[in-house]
Amino acid sequence: MTTISNDPAWWGLINWDRVHSYFVVSSYTVVVYEWVLTFSQEVELVWRQRWSLMTALYIGVRYIGISSMVANVLSTIMAVSMTDAHCTILWFVQVWTPVVVNAMLGVIIMARVLAMYQRSKQMLVLLGVVLMACTIASGVMVVIANTNASGKEFIRSGNHQCVVFYHRGRMALNNETLIPTFVWETFALCLALRIAIKHFCELRQTSTGSMFGNWFIVLIQTHVLYFVAFVAVSCFSFGSLSPNIIYSTSMGDTAYFGILQIVQPIQMFVLGPRLILSIREYHTERVASSDEPIAMRADVFRGRRHVSTNFTSV
Repeated sequence: MTTISNDPAWWGLINWDRVHSYFVVSSYTVVVYEWVLTFSQEVELVWRQRWSLMTALYIGVRYIGISSMVANVLSTIMAVSMTDAHCTILWFVQVWTPVVVNAMLGVIIMARVLAMYQRSKQMLVLLGVVLMACTIASGVMVVIANTNASGKEFIRSGNHQCVVFYHRGRMALNNETLIPTFVWETFALCLALRIAIKHFCELRQTSTGSMFGNWFIVLIQTHVLYFVAFVAVSCFSFGSLSPNIIYSTSMGDTAYFGILQIVQPIQMFVLGPRLILSIREYHTERVASSDEPIAMRADVFRGRRHVSTNFTSV
């Protein structure tokens, strides 16, 4: 049931929501603009390739991201009327999207790290156990935080707002779900840096050092850039738990939450898909510039099932 109020005491919150909506629309624009810019690459490197797990993960991350951004924009448009059920659905989309997408990105990162370790079975088990444990922990935290959560529409001074009610003591859990994911991302990056440093030292003495060195550079550069973005998201999320920020409607704190609304979609829906595109693009360029077969091929990211090589590939 919609609650209507014209109390001037709500004007500060109305202004907060209005400014916050500008940041949400800006983040949506960034995600869609990047998708348009890379669509030709996507068609060539994803849609025209043989389907594989990596193809499905790329499409999932990309289009779940765009869909969730549309839902996020709808939830912040104060001129649009929504039922209580719609408010609840939009809320659950917002809280579950990071868990699902970060799990999918975790599988992509696991495949990249596993390729660096030449698909070692021991490394596969280790990565799989850590990723599964962290993902389950994040999911359980979201379930606990949002048990009995419900949305309600308020009309304040003519502005439609979706307000979610849930247990106040569990409020912080929605942001703390990034802690298990942070553990996974740090663990994966450390393993990637360890094997990369080892290979660079070994390849100095081999004639193939340039080719394999470039391949590792592509992997590490995109991985580190993605990790830096994830750290930024984590810092903003953990910082938002401060009572001085979460209960404030000042312009500075509004901008703080707004920046988080921009950084998080960039990490998941812009840099995430590039983890796959970068490898496939590198392979395509190597094929185009070489007259001889390439020993190192990104089989998983290209969707090929088997190629006989001296090194196990991504």
